[in-house]
Amino acid sequence: MRADTIFTGGRIHTGDPASPATDALAVTGDRITALGDAARALRDGRTETVDLAGGALLPSWGDGHVHPLIGGIGLRGVPVRDCTDLAGVVEAVRVWAEQHPEAEWITGDAFDPWLAEGGLFDAALLDAVVPDRPVLLRTMDHHTGWANSEALRRVGYTAATPEPVGGEIVRRPDGSPLGTLREFGALDPVRALVPPPELADQVAVLRGTTSALAAAGITWVQDAWVEPAQVDIWLAAVADGHRLAVRAGLGLLLAPGGWRERLPVLVADRARIEAGGAGQLSARAVKFFADGVLESGTAALLEPYTDCPQSHGVANWTAQELADAVTAVDALGFQAHIHAIGDHGVRIALDAVETAARRNGPRNRRPVLAHVQLVDPADLPRFAELGVIANFEPLWAQPDPLMTELTLPRIGPERGARQYQIAALLRSGARISFGSDWPVTRYEPLAGLATAVTRQTPEGLPSGGWLPEERIGLAEALAAYSSGVAHQAFEEDAWGVLRPGFRADLVHLAADPYAVPVGELAGTAVLGTWLGGRRTH
Repeated sequence: MRADTIFTGGRIHTGDPASPATDALAVTGDRITALGDAARALRDGRTETVDLAGGALLPSWGDGHVHPLIGGIGLRGVPVRDCTDLAGVVEAVRVWAEQHPEAEWITGDAFDPWLAEGGLFDAALLDAVVPDRPVLLRTMDHHTGWANSEALRRVGYTAATPEPVGGEIVRRPDGSPLGTLREFGALDPVRALVPPPELADQVAVLRGTTSALAAAGITWVQDAWVEPAQVDIWLAAVADGHRLAVRAGLGLLLAPGGWRERLPVLVADRARIEAGGAGQLSARAVKFFADGVLESGTAALLEPYTDCPQSHGVANWTAQELADAVTAVDALGFQAHIHAIGDHGVRIALDAVETAARRNGPRNRRPVLAHVQLVDPADLPRFAELGVIANFEPLWAQPDPLMTELTLPRIGPERGARQYQIAALLRSGARISFGSDWPVTRYEPLAGLATAVTRQTPEGLPSGGWLPEERIGLAEALAAYSSGVAHQAFEEDAWGVLRPGFRADLVHLAADPYAVPVGELAGTAVLGTWLGGRRTH
C-alpha cells in the first residue's frame, strides 16, 4: 500500500484516548491508513506531502445544530445583522428598499433582540421609511419578528384577531398589533405570504453556505429545520455529480398541527434523500420545537417568569401530544431532535423520549435535546439514564447583552445561575455535542471552543468566567465538536477521531490549540479542511 497524502511537520491530535498525538498521518483514497512511522513508511515518489508548518492537524468538526439553507436565504435581504441600534436597522431598511424598488416584500434576518427595550419593536418605526410595501424582519434567534403596518394588514392581524396557537401578537393598549410577533404561530402566517427565491438561487446559497462552513473546519452538519420544499433544494444541490463541501443530515420538521397526516411524508422524504443524496445526505432526524426562547418570554417554564408572573411561556406541544408524536417517529426509526430551552420544555421533551422507549422497546435511538438552556435539577440525571444527547451552542454560555438585558431579568438570579450546565451534564455521564444554531450565532467552532472553556465574553469578562463551575476542558470541548457530533450522527465508527480505517475528515490549524491562550483560540486560522481526503478548503 502507498499513501496518496502524508501530513507531517506539526502536532497531530487524534482525539483518540488510546493514541492521543502523533507526528505523521497517511491518507489513501478517502481513508486514514497509518499514523507516525507507519505513515512515513507508505510514502513513495507519487505521494503528496502536506507540511503542517508547525501548526496542528485534528479531526474535523461537525455542527450538531445549524441552518445552512434558511440562514443563508435570510441573510440575502436587508443587512441588519451587524446593526447596533434601532436607528441603524431602520436606516438599513430604508436604503435596501430604495435600492430594490422591484421587491414586493422587504425582509431581513438576524438583528439583535435587545435593541428595543423589553424586545418590543414598533411597526411605526418601519412605516416611517417604508409605508407602502410589507416589511418583515426576524431577530437572530428567528423566534421574534418585526413587521410594519402593511405586512400586518396583508396577513389580517387586527385588534380583533385572536391570539394564535403557539404564538403571540404583541399589542398596544387598545389591542391593535404593535408590530412584534413572537413564535411561529404568529410568524408563520406572515412568512407564508413572502414569495420564495427561485430554486437556482436557493441552491447557490446552499452551496455557498456549505463552503463557508468547510472554511471553518466543518465537514458534517445537522440541518435542524428542513421543511418539505427544502428537501428538493438539498437534492438539487447534490444533483448531476456536484459535491458539497460538507455532508449533511437533514432534520425533517414536524409541527403540532396535523402531525399524524405528515408521517407518511416524512417516510417518503427520507426515502427520496437516501436515493438521491449521492452519499452526501441523510435524513435520520425529525425536528420538534418543544417551546420558544427565554429572551422573548416564550420558553416554557415550570414556574412563572420573574418579570411576568402570569406567564409560564409557550409550550408548542402539549405533553401528551409531544409524547405521542415522538413515539410515532421513533417507531418509524427516526431520531428525535427536540428544541428545548425552558425547564418545562426540557421536562416534556425528556418525558416524550421516556414514553417512546417504554412503548417501542429498546433500540439505539440517540434522541437529541438542543440548546438545553435551563434544566430542573431533578431532570439532570435523566439525560444519561435515557441516552439523550444534550446539544449545546457554547457561544450562548456567556453574559452578553442577550443574557444581561433580556434573559436574566426575565428568569431571576436562582434560575439564571443554572443555565447551560455543560460540565454538570458531562459529570452525570450524559453525552454532549456542540453546534452553532447559525445564523443565531457564529458557526466557527474555534469561537465556540473559547467560550466553552472560559465562559467569558470575547472581551474576557467576567474574570474567572460566568458560572465558572460549568467550564469544561479544551479536550472535552474539541470532542464535543468532533466525536460528540459523530456520535449524534450515528457515524462514530467513521469519523470524529484520527484512526487508521476512519474517513480522512481533517482540519489543519495554523497553531496547536493546546499551545494558544484560550482567549485567542477564535483568532487561530483554519489553513485547510479535508472531507474524505478531498480538500474542501
